[in-house]
Amino acid sequence: MDIVTVLKTAVAAPIIGVFLIPIANKISVKARNACAVALGLVTFAACASLLSPMMKGLTATYSVDFPLGFDFVLSADLLSVFMAAIFSFVSVIILVYSLDYISRYENQTEYYAMIALFLGSMMGLVFSANLLWLYIFWEITAIAGWRLAGFFRSDRDVAKANKMLLVAVFGGLCMLIGILMIYSDKGTLDLRFLKGEIIPPAAAALLLAGIFAKSATLPFSAWLSDAAAAPAGVGALLAVVLVNAGVYAYARIFGAVFATPAGFSCLTLVPAGLSALVAAGAALIEKDIKRILAYSAVSQTGFIFLGLASGNKTAFIGGLLYILMHSMAAGALFLCAGIIEQKTHTRDIARLGGLFKTMPVTAAAFALASLSVMGIPPFGGFFSKFLVFKGAMQNANPLVLTLFFCGALLTFLYLARLFYLVFLGEEKVQNPKEGSALMLAGVLAPALIGLALGALIYYPCVYADLLAARLGVNLE
Repeated sequence: MDIVTVLKTAVAAPIIGVFLIPIANKISVKARNACAVALGLVTFAACASLLSPMMKGLTATYSVDFPLGFDFVLSADLLSVFMAAIFSFVSVIILVYSLDYISRYENQTEYYAMIALFLGSMMGLVFSANLLWLYIFWEITAIAGWRLAGFFRSDRDVAKANKMLLVAVFGGLCMLIGILMIYSDKGTLDLRFLKGEIIPPAAAALLLAGIFAKSATLPFSAWLSDAAAAPAGVGALLAVVLVNAGVYAYARIFGAVFATPAGFSCLTLVPAGLSALVAAGAALIEKDIKRILAYSAVSQTGFIFLGLASGNKTAFIGGLLYILMHSMAAGALFLCAGIIEQKTHTRDIARLGGLFKTMPVTAAAFALASLSVMGIPPFGGFFSKFLVFKGAMQNANPLVLTLFFCGALLTFLYLARLFYLVFLGEEKVQNPKEGSALMLAGVLAPALIGLALGALIYYPCVYADLLAARLGVNLE
């Protein structure tokens, strides 16, 4: 199979799944579940198989001509394949975990169909080489995420999902205006022809506002903590995949294509630094375990922006590795929280304690993932955080760096507090049971991968270094 066909498969498979999953449900629940997981595996296999050709310098492009320069263009390079592989892998883990986790709830068919739509739109987003189509897929992810965030259908859950959608629509509108300004100025939206171009500062600011809205960065961060009440798989999908859609858009638009206006990095790093600090502080005083992890995701996304926006190659490489390491760790933490909530019937950490004795596998996975997020060696999170700070210290403002250093310290404190209150200390829940085999597999896989990535850090570093070398009009 040639790489262009593989590229089309990566985008088409989950989108086709949106229609196949309801049909499979007519056959049986097992057929529906198998169909959902199979489509996720096909997508991941297609993305993973593109990694080697991209490292060898090959490219894959598929285009359909439309009038006025709005051509539908899919293009695979090291950055898009890197992100697509992460997104699809996390989605597969969530699908496998969900087979047991949501088996007792209603709306299961819609749940799997919306995950398929979400994954398909994410594949379209990362592989789009035209800003208009990137925006279209960007908005579809918001619609799928909205339906998933309101999964439980209570008035409160629907209100929170609506809040998330409103923020996404506002951010998308900002992005659309910025895109139209670029089209008016350059006469094309094809990213292949815009590399190195300087865009109007107002357009850059509007695009950044849309990116911040999607990535839950201040002042648009509240929607993620509200959406955390959704099923654990949805929380992981939003915190890992949807939030990183904004990170990807930043790396693609401002790292790989456009030359940014003077002072633009400060416009990025100040809100990101405040997010890293304020969200970490909120996590330190919050009592709802899912909201703590949502605040953590907001905070850690700030560190990714520090790496990508510092204008330094070392920091940029660290930012790319941070995406990988945090995706594994955050996914594991959210799924662990799902097991804890389902088995103890509470998310209040004040009512939890001593779970290490009865839920040792969940506790071990939670500990491994937490150590990676903290940046403790030899976990992958240590190397990514180290490279981000090492590179950023050469370029970033000392006051901005102080925000991030304080955020890193608070990261250690809130995760240590969370683990102690939930898994150590006095037992407050009577005989809670460990999660099922599928759910435990879903939390152990990404947690152990985070450790393995640290032990084998040479290989992801080689990929990230090669990626940075081929991208980046703004790297020193």
